[in-house]
Amino acid sequence: MLARMLHSPVRPLSLIVGLGLACGGLHAQSVVKPVSAPSNIEPGLELAVTWKWWVAPPDNKAWGMPLPEALVPKTPGPPASQAIPPAAVRPETYEVKKGDAIIKIAKKFGMTAAQLKQFNARKDDLIHVGEVLRIPSAEQVLAMAPPPPEPKKAAAGKPTSDKPAGVAEFDSGAGARLELENVRLQVFLDREMFAPGAIDGKSGATYLKVRQIYQNTHEDAADPDLLKAKAEAALPQPYTHYILRADDFKFIKPAKAAPVAARSRGDTSSAKKTSTKVGKAAPAPPPVTIDEQVAEAFLGYTSAWEFVAERFHCDEAFLHQINQQVKGTPGVGTEFLVPDVIPLEIDKVLEAPLQPAADPQQPVIAAVVGASRLEITCAGKLIAVMPLASARPGLRGHGSWTVLDAIPQPRMATKREPREVPKQNPAPAAGADNPDPKPVSEPLLEKEQYLAPGPNNPVGIIWLNLAKAGSKEPLPYGLHGTSIPARMSALQGIGGLRLANWDIARAARLMPVGTALQWRAR
Repeated sequence: MLARMLHSPVRPLSLIVGLGLACGGLHAQSVVKPVSAPSNIEPGLELAVTWKWWVAPPDNKAWGMPLPEALVPKTPGPPASQAIPPAAVRPETYEVKKGDAIIKIAKKFGMTAAQLKQFNARKDDLIHVGEVLRIPSAEQVLAMAPPPPEPKKAAAGKPTSDKPAGVAEFDSGAGARLELENVRLQVFLDREMFAPGAIDGKSGATYLKVRQIYQNTHEDAADPDLLKAKAEAALPQPYTHYILRADDFKFIKPAKAAPVAARSRGDTSSAKKTSTKVGKAAPAPPPVTIDEQVAEAFLGYTSAWEFVAERFHCDEAFLHQINQQVKGTPGVGTEFLVPDVIPLEIDKVLEAPLQPAADPQQPVIAAVVGASRLEITCAGKLIAVMPLASARPGLRGHGSWTVLDAIPQPRMATKREPREVPKQNPAPAAGADNPDPKPVSEPLLEKEQYLAPGPNNPVGIIWLNLAKAGSKEPLPYGLHGTSIPARMSALQGIGGLRLANWDIARAARLMPVGTALQWRAR
């Protein structure tokens, strides 16, 4: 059975993990410190990827963090589900006041001066006190094609464009319309459970592949025009609004703790870019360490931006792009424009039951296809497609496995035991120097050490145990979430097969215990 379990498609890194965890461990007595940290590993896990890890159940603590004192209500308020404030009313008109200018009014409402003039059919910037201007909604601003740039004035004998003759100028209006169309289709596919990856308005490879799979399996969307019409009918406007609530900050790290959390994601944008006396920028903060991460009691979001981006399944940079009116650090009451997906409600996402009961009349089968996506069928119909990536190089399977139970709030445990037995260098010849000294090592931990639960745990918010077909013994790797949805295909980490947190939450609720998980090349 061991030979079958360690089938050749599983390559050395995961092979050693399987031996160490499924067969009692390789009892090495030291931890090897690598000479340098690889750049293709999730920040903070450069040492950790060399150790054995296993999933541990939650410690039964509350899901989230205590609210900052300033956000704790002084008197009992309505339940959180009733406390969501309505979307702020954006005025339809604005009366010009003393000191106003077109550009100032436009910035006030999150648009360009050109867009404000376009909406009011104006050609110049001249305004008068008391004059009333029409204000477009946020959706109208996004749908508005920006006016093309003014043509450059040609000097005598020179062309008006910097581009070679015959090369078309970029049509900014067409670009904006394409982005809006892509966002609509991405939101539509996401709502249909054909997840296109993080919504960003771009024509990326994952989105295009999932779109094609949807068209191939839905007759009413078999060609681009039919798909576009279906999406427009379902989503006349692909955006909605979200206002930050006080309770959201149970999952967002306080500002003083955010730098460490951001460094764990490789994000140094929060570092101060001040100048030194010699005119150089201040150095970037040092990379986060595994010791800093295991000291955390809850691995929450690094910022409100990250919280909102994950809640609405979108790329964080794209969220910034469509919310340029949000300045400073977002707080309670800040309003965001967001993709109109079915949101990941982090406060409710772990409510039981996480998995459905099995129905013999509606059998569910899952498949890992090309090690890049998870497909789920019910009664022979494809009902979900989700991007997937391996946290470990070469992690593959064959045949059929089985989905077991779901573990909410997973923690990752280690004693810092190496996954591989350190190689011992041969003894040098008599009288010769030893060119390769033994690696520096440190004693193993006596007790398990944990990475706390939370959306920024490397394995995300839910772990689904997997077993070989016919077995109920969990493998050392499972299906789980991730703390780096935008880079999960590019960076190594710990765990097994990872999906975005919003996808693992949906996948768990589609797959009963006992679901067959097939491995397919394509």
